[in-house]
Amino acid sequence: MAEVITTGERPPSKTRDQVIIEAKRLEESTLYSCKGHHQAAQRWKTWHLWLGIPTVVISALVAFTKTAEQNPLVAAAAVIFAIVVPVLSGITTFLNPNEKEAAHLAAAHAYDRLNNAARMFWSIDCWAADATDEGLTSQLRSLVAEKDDLNKASPQIPKSAYKKAKKGIEDGEASFKVDSASK
Repeated sequence: MAEVITTGERPPSKTRDQVIIEAKRLEESTLYSCKGHHQAAQRWKTWHLWLGIPTVVISALVAFTKTAEQNPLVAAAAVIFAIVVPVLSGITTFLNPNEKEAAHLAAAHAYDRLNNAARMFWSIDCWAADATDEGLTSQLRSLVAEKDDLNKASPQIPKSAYKKAKKGIEDGEASFKVDSASK
């Protein structure tokens, strides 16, 4: 006798099951990318502060020491400060930490958006009554293509930032209470 479905549920589909598995892989991958880019952005923000603040302070000291050059010690400090400021400014210009922070933050936000889309796709869209295997496969291909485009356009995550992000994820930083409550 054939099985009769009376609850309005979708019948099981091998394609749908594989689409869900692949969408979960996409969700996991984008989570690591998102968190890695956040870590990289934080590192560049720190570099920006560590280079910028001393440059400003030493620049002010140069101006101050120029007014008190009668003292040989102060005059020597003025020369040293006058050399250090352009060096720090040059390093800041060369590294451009502010721009790199912004690029990593933009990538993090794009991966976060895609992460959310992948989760919504496998947890909601795949279970819609009108969802077809062909439609789900097409939607998944679109999400994967978006990730491929992000991978091409995003700056590379430094290994140390990736490791720190991975540790944070493994320590539960990306977990939600609702997920543990529903198990």
